[in-house]
Amino acid sequence: MLRRSLSALAAVVALTGTATATGIGHASAADAPGPRVLDVMTFNIHHAQGTDDVLDVQRVADVVRRSGADVVGLQEVDNHYSARSDWADQAAELAKSLGYHVVFGANIDKEPPTPGGHRIQYGTAILSRYPITASDNTWLFKSPGQEQRGLLHATIDVHGKDVHVYNTHLAASSQTDRLEQTPQIVDLIGKTKPAILVGDFNALPAAPESQPLQTSYTDAWATSLHGRGDGATYPAEAPTERIDAIYTTKRVTPLVTRVVQADPTASDHLPLISKVLVNP
Repeated sequence: MLRRSLSALAAVVALTGTATATGIGHASAADAPGPRVLDVMTFNIHHAQGTDDVLDVQRVADVVRRSGADVVGLQEVDNHYSARSDWADQAAELAKSLGYHVVFGANIDKEPPTPGGHRIQYGTAILSRYPITASDNTWLFKSPGQEQRGLLHATIDVHGKDVHVYNTHLAASSQTDRLEQTPQIVDLIGKTKPAILVGDFNALPAAPESQPLQTSYTDAWATSLHGRGDGATYPAEAPTERIDAIYTTKRVTPLVTRVVQADPTASDHLPLISKVLVNP
């Protein structure tokens, strides 16, 4: 797989004509045939409350901007949820700050506190530099007493090519739920279309619940070039756990994957980013 990544990397350099120490340029012809290159990131933002207990949506936006990510899957996003996040629509605020398109998937969805008010929602979001042409959110298996989790799906038009991006946040305290949720995700995504799955999986790659993903998809960290370290993203200030991951189908090749060395106070997780090649 490493040899395949190196070959694909060389092909992208030939296609774009540019390569730098930090990244590779996109194809200059907007609608040219051939592969597309995307920087895709996953980031659990902890409703923008940092490890310093400061609520700061702009700090999260700054992390995304500095990363250069084209598409970002966010977990733990508040949408008029409570006073803890100033009743804000955090996904909309981030999209406005970055100038990105956005979709939000509500996994907790409650009646407004006052008639005519906003619904109380919490879930995941996908930000994209490119237009989002369709989206849906599917609730995943939940046992009694557990928090509802979901799989958010966005179809993104990358210079005339549809790329399917999925974002999830699996159960934190129930392995039983995760063992049900991962095969459900594989059934929902399939294996043939160009797709990228990002998320906080609350499980290590070797865990039993991770195996449906490991056997069906490519684990970007394990199979591409990557930076120093072991890919751990949690906890942010001294990460030891590789629970945030990026997976791709066979039609998408991860080239370079790295943990973003962002402000460790911005969230309790560090972001993970992968440059991927979406094949025709």
